[in-house]
Amino acid sequence: MKILVIGGGGREHALAWKLSQSPKATQIFVAPGNGGTSLLEKTTNVNIGAEDIDGLLAFAKEEQIDLTVVGPEVALVLGIVDRFMAEGLRIFGPKQEAAQLEGSKDYAKQFMDKYQVPTAQFRTFTSAKDAKNHLGIYGYPMVIKADGLAAGKGVVIAQNEAEALEALDNMMVDRAFGEAGDTIVVEEFLEGIEASVLCFVDGDVIVPMESVQDYKKAYDKDLGPNTGGMGTYSPSLIYTQAIADKVKAEVLDPVAAGFKAENYDFKGILFIGLMIDGRDLRVLEFNCRFGDPETQALMPRLETDLVDIIESILDGNLADVDLQWKEETSICVVLASEGYPGSYEKGRAIAGTDKGGLIFHAGTKATNGDLVTSGGRVMGVIGLGNTIIEARDDVYGRISEVSFEGMQYRNDIGMLIR
Repeated sequence: MKILVIGGGGREHALAWKLSQSPKATQIFVAPGNGGTSLLEKTTNVNIGAEDIDGLLAFAKEEQIDLTVVGPEVALVLGIVDRFMAEGLRIFGPKQEAAQLEGSKDYAKQFMDKYQVPTAQFRTFTSAKDAKNHLGIYGYPMVIKADGLAAGKGVVIAQNEAEALEALDNMMVDRAFGEAGDTIVVEEFLEGIEASVLCFVDGDVIVPMESVQDYKKAYDKDLGPNTGGMGTYSPSLIYTQAIADKVKAEVLDPVAAGFKAENYDFKGILFIGLMIDGRDLRVLEFNCRFGDPETQALMPRLETDLVDIIESILDGNLADVDLQWKEETSICVVLASEGYPGSYEKGRAIAGTDKGGLIFHAGTKATNGDLVTSGGRVMGVIGLGNTIIEARDDVYGRISEVSFEGMQYRNDIGMLIR
């Protein structure tokens, strides 16, 4: 089987790594891939961007690709699944209409409201003036979100009126996120601890994966600006069976009913961001693809063949699959470029990745045989252990062997932060 993985980050490296373990996978292409995917067995990088739908479609037809797995959200929102399906190509991911659950914060909130999925109070604004006239409607801190895709950086938690005004001007007047900030969603601030639940969906049933916890702030103790994610661990320390049962009853079941009512025929990944405070939970956001860096912590724990899972979803037989997971804890710590999530230098030499252990590359590329940085989040180092303490010792021991100029990372991944 020839498989095409679309994307070039740590998520795609983790997916290609897991897919390559399937006996069904004979050849894997990653478009555009990175310095790490180029080193995987059975795997070849293809110089086609993840948003070049025409180029990807032409390549898939020419190479007679048997299965395409979509990583980034932008390709899904642009309708890549609809395009591939129209050409009779097998592709894993939701269609364009359903992908708006991630592509538009307002669309997602309206869906949650319609199908009684617990979430924060919200209001949507299309005018900066109107938004400023409603400053503090839910008190402070005040959550301000760009409606469209902003690579995980379009959320501001304003502590006071001055910060709220600055965020509104940045998004709606200065258009820091382009069209994504032309509409904004204001929400009440929720207390608690965040957890993520990634689910396989085959159009009829929603099957959650193991729990995973993400750390979005740039610095230790959840300080600094939001990022695309600075690390994860699985399973989450706070995601108890009681919480899992509550999520099924209050979130998964209503969402499944909503998918059917909207005729989404959703086949792919549903990523649910949760805020948990004791036994109370509410949904922060939906994503319609594998999370990054969540996938980097989950794939090392997944024992079931990923190709088998994806095929069962596309065939509508997910209920027949017995998902198997390793008992051990996994941790992913992201090594980032100096300055991330702001501006940063590229092309800095990377050393120590050949010391052994599992590393998923993100912002790397091979130049004349040398590995250099090419992005903000450079790589995810993976640690494994029978306990969270063992996994933390493992991952931070591995990090000490890796180096590049300006390397920054959080030291508290795997710890509870309140």
